[in-house]
Amino acid sequence: MYDLISQNIEDIEPVAAAAGSPETSGIRDDELLDAYSDAVTRVADQVGPAVVRVERVVQKGHGGVGSGVVISPDGLVLTNSHVVEGAKELRLTDPEGRSMDARLIGEDPDTDLALVRAGAARNLPSALLGDSKKLRRGQLAVAIGNPLGFESTVTAGVVSALGRSLRARTGRLIEDVIQTDAALNPGNSGGPLVSSRGEVIGINTAVIAGAQGICFAVASNTAQYVLSQILQHGRVRRGFIGVAAQTVAVPRKHARAAGIDNDFGAMITGTEPNGPAQAAGLMSYDIVVRLDGEPVTGVDDLIRMLNGDRIGRSVEVDVVRRGQLRSFKLRPAERQAAKAA
Repeated sequence: MYDLISQNIEDIEPVAAAAGSPETSGIRDDELLDAYSDAVTRVADQVGPAVVRVERVVQKGHGGVGSGVVISPDGLVLTNSHVVEGAKELRLTDPEGRSMDARLIGEDPDTDLALVRAGAARNLPSALLGDSKKLRRGQLAVAIGNPLGFESTVTAGVVSALGRSLRARTGRLIEDVIQTDAALNPGNSGGPLVSSRGEVIGINTAVIAGAQGICFAVASNTAQYVLSQILQHGRVRRGFIGVAAQTVAVPRKHARAAGIDNDFGAMITGTEPNGPAQAAGLMSYDIVVRLDGEPVTGVDDLIRMLNGDRIGRSVEVDVVRRGQLRSFKLRPAERQAAKAA
């Protein structure tokens, strides 16, 4: 809807100038403002009842507050991992002021997402997760949450950019992050970013300190994946090959000699004893340039490619060693918390 409104705004000025009638322009502007207001109001009415305040208690008298969105009537709530981090107790409060205890089902610090279930909750207002792959820059984006203790606050803006990457506190890159200029403040974390269709397109997670209008949400498709993994396994499964690595430039003469196009790769700086990489014959100073035929242009690529689908399955790793391309077969294990790549 917002794309259509933007287009209409661009069309108004030349029409008004040609007609020489400021009144015509004023009427059209009013109609457009009404349409914009109607869209935001409709989203707030549709999704607002599903947005909850999330309060964590770390120890007596200490904790924090964020937001969350109910995604099923039986009380499943999506929020940020950092909102529930270290919680001994969790409590949810809906827009009507009703409070309920909650428990953490699972979290994924690598994407800053967490799944909570409201205790003894039934028939709660819930929101629908949309398809973030269908988003376009410039379309309407509405943020709902509890910033700085102001409950059920609604702010509106646009999808400023798509496909951004954001560094999680674990050091891992969160891919396909949505950038928006809908105002976010402390307390908005974990709340929904919503399209004009009333679908949750992202979970608000971060802002750029000192900047204005540069805010970020984890895409709904990422949330869908994390949600399914937590419900199935209690966690998000990711692969582990037992290496420490850093992103380095591949010397051009080595790239030419090896017949590869990579400008960069992931150089192994250490291997875990008896880990998959060491067992396969990988060594320090090997530069990983391909995984199952896909280019690896750095550590972030290597981490991203080691997803749950590759756990326990034979994969081919191509490395540059002393200017020559070498191939190795290995089977990634499941990565545990605080492991290297």
